[in-house]
Amino acid sequence: MGARKHISAEKRKEAKKNVSFAELNNCPTSPRKMRLVTQLISGKDVVTAFGILKHTPKEAGGRLYKLLLSAVNNWQAKNEGVRYEDSNLFVKEVQVDSGRMLKRISTAPQGRAHRIRKRSNHVTLVVDSRIKVNQE
Repeated sequence: MGARKHISAEKRKEAKKNVSFAELNNCPTSPRKMRLVTQLISGKDVVTAFGILKHTPKEAGGRLYKLLLSAVNNWQAKNEGVRYEDSNLFVKEVQVDSGRMLKRISTAPQGRAHRIRKRSNHVTLVVDSRIKVNQE
């Protein structure tokens, strides 16, 4: 690895230490359906987002609830001794990318076959505090 690549990789690594996030890979839901639910919680307070996800009838709501819980736990691991209710946590960013696609064949009339694409997605959820916490 060259010197410039090494330096930029170190900078990315340092920047990632201050960010609390959680990732969900290869979730067997189409990205379009997942984005419908992520738009509901983007930019909201964590407590409000938990309430929204708990009462959403969509299947993606349960998966995002656990992902948000994981992101909050990651934030608490980085900021020990601070409660997330007191620090005014909010959902800073939610990113949904398409994951792998399982391709299946379905029978069609007159001896033909149609392709079925079973989509999956990758979700990255970033949590941040509106009140900056002193880290020592």
